[in-house]
Amino acid sequence: MPHTVQPGNTGAKSAGGRSKQPSLAQLRAFAAVAEHLHFRDAAAAIGMSQPALSGAVSALEEALGVQLLERTTRKVLLSPAGERLAVRAKAVLDAVGELMEEAEAVRAPFTGVLRLGVIPTVAPYLLPTVLRLVHERYPELDLQVHEEQTSSLLEGLAAGRLDLLLLAVPLGVPGVSELPLFDEDFVLVAPEDHELADRTDIPREALRDLRLLLLDEGHCLRDQALDVCREAGRSEGAAVTTTAAGLSTLVQLVAGGLGVTLLPRTAVEVETSRGHRLRTGRFSSPAPSRRIALAMRSGAARSDEFEELAGALRGAVAGLPVRVVT
Repeated sequence: MPHTVQPGNTGAKSAGGRSKQPSLAQLRAFAAVAEHLHFRDAAAAIGMSQPALSGAVSALEEALGVQLLERTTRKVLLSPAGERLAVRAKAVLDAVGELMEEAEAVRAPFTGVLRLGVIPTVAPYLLPTVLRLVHERYPELDLQVHEEQTSSLLEGLAAGRLDLLLLAVPLGVPGVSELPLFDEDFVLVAPEDHELADRTDIPREALRDLRLLLLDEGHCLRDQALDVCREAGRSEGAAVTTTAAGLSTLVQLVAGGLGVTLLPRTAVEVETSRGHRLRTGRFSSPAPSRRIALAMRSGAARSDEFEELAGALRGAVAGLPVRVVT
């Protein structure tokens, strides 16, 4: 007897009689568990409750007809099928993210949300200029600022949590493009009675024997200052006995006579105005310096927009004590 297909029956079921399609929420939950191998950490990472996360993964297993996880009382493991499908799930989520980014990019430029990450040694001194520029030139842009250390900013950029970064370069990170803005010199900050106070011809070699105060580990300014000291011939093992979480604290330690420090030029006026017992000193040319830039994902959908913003920022910082990169 010939087989006929009845009207309305064209939506054939998959093998095993399953017709359910996995949802993005289920894929996102599974990808988080695959990354963290811990339900609590995975739930926190994507802002979902643990019961909802567990339910989403179970629903995905049911929809796919395979066991993705091996659950024990102590830990979570990926099954062999889970290891293979975790790669696919991530690819799907990345593709959806690119779709959303592309859709946002086709709208009028400088509208919608722009999530800007800024390092702590730039934010207090450059943000007033950035915010003024955005307010005056791009009033429809919803700028959201996140102040974090460099490693966290790069993770956020790679994950799509951030769109654009304002930080010190070079980064040397694959997949990240840099849009240089300006160079700024480092200035020595010392107590008022220090022998190098108010000098304008300090040789770099003077850094070899100074009691240097630095930021805590994790701040790129600390690494830059140490690089300058190494170039000056300071011993790799030279002790840094006192550190601080921020530049304001660092400068107060200098005012208290605990040592000297290096500040970028854009930070000097703000930070030294808080203490009357502080003096600055300038290095002989060429002075040690750092470069500040915008950084974006290579090939970002809004790359043209970001390049235009970089050009506008170069013009806006021309009045600061920096050398604009042309």
